[in-house]
Amino acid sequence: MTDTTPDPLRIAFSPCPNDTFVFDAWAHGRVPDAPALDVTFADIDVTNGMAERGELDVLKVSYAVLPWVLDEYALLPCGGALGRGCGPLVLTREAGTDLTGKTVAVPSERSTAYLLFRLWAAEVVPGGVGEVVVMPFDEIMPAVRDGKVDAGLVIHEARFTYRNYGLHNLADMGRHWEDTTGLPIPLGAIIAKRSLGADTLKLLAESVRTSVRMAWDDPETSRPYVLEHAQEMDPSVADQHIGLYVNEFTADLGEDGYAAIRGLLTRAAAEGLVPPLGPDALSFV
Repeated sequence: MTDTTPDPLRIAFSPCPNDTFVFDAWAHGRVPDAPALDVTFADIDVTNGMAERGELDVLKVSYAVLPWVLDEYALLPCGGALGRGCGPLVLTREAGTDLTGKTVAVPSERSTAYLLFRLWAAEVVPGGVGEVVVMPFDEIMPAVRDGKVDAGLVIHEARFTYRNYGLHNLADMGRHWEDTTGLPIPLGAIIAKRSLGADTLKLLAESVRTSVRMAWDDPETSRPYVLEHAQEMDPSVADQHIGLYVNEFTADLGEDGYAAIRGLLTRAAAEGLVPPLGPDALSFV
């Protein structure tokens, strides 16, 4: 007898608490009628590269990488990370450091964090920074503390823990973005292969929404999965992380969410930092 069970969808997202919180119910088969998932955990720089190479069915990526991948992938209208007061920070050992000519560590050259940093630096560091070094986000704060780099662009829970490393917050990229645009900060997106077809893409979006709502309704159920992958993170920090990055935009991008994404990528394209988007590039099925 032939097995007609479809293969699990191959998905990659980070081990960070917001992603494991969002996908816990779906990954563990608790979302009714949702496709089974084959989960890979990977840092955002890795998933961005996977998207550019067309690997896997579903990926969590930086919004900044969308101009390179939207021919093959569709942006899902939910599941990602946007918000207010949640932007990347530039950290230094000394307060008020001038970054002109300085070495800066960043989590990915195709990350939204780096795009926001480049837009900020164009205004605030007219002489330009020096060398930019890509490293995994969890290595950046130790590198700044130990003097291996002059500054670090940090994301995720580093907002809550950088003082533990004796570091100073030189600038908040999110605050700069919000002050200049009034829009929420677009950070991470969920994308899926267009070749899956419209019906499957709609099912994926509904599965994400249901998984998010189930996590909100019963957060304790997701806690073991969150803490298992949170890299020895303090549980209270994990809770803060989830509270900041999982919000109404995770359930649905809405008008403000799409406006923020278009605003970021249009502004970046005008500066020559990303290719321009086509008029329908962000549209869902």
